[in-house]
This record gives sequence, C-alpha cells and structure tokens, in this order.
Amino acid sequence: MVASTAMRIRIPEIALAGIVSLLLVSASAAQERQAIEVAALGPQVGEAVPQFSLPDQNGQIQTLDSIKGPNGTMLLFHRSADW
Repeated sequence: MVASTAMRIRIPEIALAGIVSLLLVSASAAQERQAIEVAALGPQVGEAVPQFSLPDQNGQIQTLDSIKGPNGTMLLFHRSADW
C-alpha cells in the first residue's frame, strides 16, 4: 500500500517537471528568434507585381492579366497541405 501511494505522488511530480522544462525550452527558443523583415518577403500591399504565368488547381495557365477584374486583383499564394 505504501508503494502505490508513493507512485500516486511521483507521477504528478514527473509530469509537472516535464511541463516546466518544456516551458523553459520554449522561453529560451522565443528569445533566440530574429525579427522578420516583412518588406523582404515579396510584393507588399499596393505594389505592382511582376508578370507571371502559373497553372491553377485545374492545370489551366493563368497570367496576371487573365485574373484581373474591374476592381483590381488580390493574389493569395497558399502552400498545400499535400507536400
């Protein structure tokens, strides 16, 4: 009976120690991150984009001119979850 009581106390202590160590690792990793320069990532809102021709999800070639509408164009590049 004494051993089972000791186990009941020991498991939460181990779990708590694991959580604390994960938090410490996460905190140190967050401090090491560098700031992202958004302007270096590509065209920004309102900037002209270069001409392109890319296949859409159906395999049809689309160009900047082919997708322009009367009110302009919004481009969204999305990485597929099917890598």
